Amino acid sequence: MNAQLTLNELAALMKSAAGLTVDPKELANRPDATFTEFGLDSLGLLGIVGELENRQGRPMPTDAERCKTPRDFLALVNAAQTVPTVQENVSTTGA
Repeated sequence: MNAQLTLNELAALMKSAAGLTVDPKELANRPDATFTEFGLDSLGLLGIVGELENRQGRPMPTDAERCKTPRDFLALVNAAQTVPTVQENVSTTGA
């Protein structure tokens, strides 16, 4: 998965992984509000990280579960999306 994670997807993950309903528009209007202000605790964020790892088949950055705001989380996760994995760097030419 190389697509950038959006606020809409983050809101859906908050619902599916943490059972928390947050309007994506509220996340967009308050991207620097803490996850705690939205009602998401550290275990909920860890669940989101785990769900993303399962979907992508690769680990998230080690600090992902420590992000405090939606803006920080999206920036970290999306920056990691642009870095190829070791497997993607392996040549398949057979040389």
